[in-house]
Amino acid sequence: MQTQQTVNEGLKRAYTITIPAAELSAKIDAEIRKIAPQVRMPGFRPGKVPANLVKKMHGEALHGQVVNDTIRESVDKLIRDEALRPAMQPEIGLNEDYEQGKDAAITVSLEVLPAIEAPSIEGLKLEKLVVPVTDAQVDEALGNIAAQNKSYKDAPKTKKAAEGDQLIIDFVGKLGGVEFEGGKAEDAALVIGSGTFIPGFEDQLVGVKAGQEKTITVTFPENYQADHLAGKEATFDITVKAVKVEGETTIDEDFAKSLGLDSLDKLREIMKAQLEQQTAGLTRTQMKRALLDQLAAGHSFEVPGSMVEAEFQQIWAQLQQEAARDENPAEALKQIEDEKDEYRSIAERRVRLGLLLSEIGQANGVEITQQEMSMLIQQAAMQYRPEDRERFVQYIQSEPMAAAQLRAPLYEDKVVDFLFDKAEVTTREVTVEELQAAIEAEEGAEAAPAPKKAPAKKKAPAKKAAAEGAAAEAAETAEEVKPAKKAPAKKKAEAPAEEADAKPAKKAPAKKAAAKK
Repeated sequence: MQTQQTVNEGLKRAYTITIPAAELSAKIDAEIRKIAPQVRMPGFRPGKVPANLVKKMHGEALHGQVVNDTIRESVDKLIRDEALRPAMQPEIGLNEDYEQGKDAAITVSLEVLPAIEAPSIEGLKLEKLVVPVTDAQVDEALGNIAAQNKSYKDAPKTKKAAEGDQLIIDFVGKLGGVEFEGGKAEDAALVIGSGTFIPGFEDQLVGVKAGQEKTITVTFPENYQADHLAGKEATFDITVKAVKVEGETTIDEDFAKSLGLDSLDKLREIMKAQLEQQTAGLTRTQMKRALLDQLAAGHSFEVPGSMVEAEFQQIWAQLQQEAARDENPAEALKQIEDEKDEYRSIAERRVRLGLLLSEIGQANGVEITQQEMSMLIQQAAMQYRPEDRERFVQYIQSEPMAAAQLRAPLYEDKVVDFLFDKAEVTTREVTVEELQAAIEAEEGAEAAPAPKKAPAKKKAPAKKAAAEGAAAEAAETAEEVKPAKKAPAKKKAEAPAEEADAKPAKKAPAKKAAAKK
């Protein structure tokens, strides 16, 4: 095997690897000798089939296998011998005029990661903006819970049902006078005005009393989930068993116990913790952006164009999806097209920050444990159908790039937490509005002004991603790039990381009474 470097420009490298025909032929003969004892052929005893016949029967398949294996081994050896750190999967090709009996010329093109001196983590200073939770906020949150857990009590027998009252009813639905499946219920609770039943159902029960029987006529919506009912007119025979009015909900010990807690103090403690957790996410976002801004300001180096392009395509795909959902898709698409260069700059910033975070993590021993990785895989597998989850796990375990992409967000967070611990942090109490304003100011500092017509939120995802998702994914992925396990024996031998066939499971809609939405 002979290796010749053909390109060495910046981060770009290219090589030609020549595999002599004699070497390939020797490997094929070795494979024939390996499988010959297992070959069965009429007229020959087991294991006694001549090698020339074995070669005639299986030579073409063995040739393809040997070429594939040799390409993979040759590229692996090239990466080891040259101490290469591929930024993305190398592009591998086999000379188009190759045929059995000739030398094989393999071309390998790739970009390598830049050599980055581990950034200094001394002298980092961050301000942590925290939002204190007041008793009034806890009271408001408890009030919201109480509103969602309304209680009802029996009204006087003469009470006519009004909006907001709860009815306990039996009903039987009919199409053309014939009862239909799923259209019957007993002791069903219905709050007039809640909109939980199909349009027109609740309105016709205003004014009924306990013990009253009534037949109403309604039309099922055209998009109703049951096809045999969609758009159909139906009658419902209704028996009103009770009319109830909303009772006063007192936030006291009994209320806390009704929620399964020991005391009101425990409920207040939990609510306060939840409110603190809500603003803690905003605080972390603000700190992380400030940290990444400091890192970005202090470092400038060439980054692999292939990584930038991959990052840009992710941003661009997200922007196009959001533009398609806009009230004016054509205008939204035009807006992002006008800012295409800006988003490409954001992609470059993300890659650079990702490489910096990766370098800091490696230099300081930040790692993802096997237990953490196992949990990540299991959590990700839950989005697939049960029968596909094992295939997904096997795919992640066999594809280094896929595993790196899954691991990257957690790795980035661990590096960021490490830097938080090393930084000099001062704390300042602010309101939620002030915290949000600080985040938006940091976001706007790195971005061009928003266009006049498009709302700022349309730009926010990519901007926010530039600050928060610092492309540690790209850096993590790059560290794990390996040549493909098998390359096609003819023409071009590319090395993509293909996605698993498993698809996210679709949830079956829950069955509902036919009168309900």
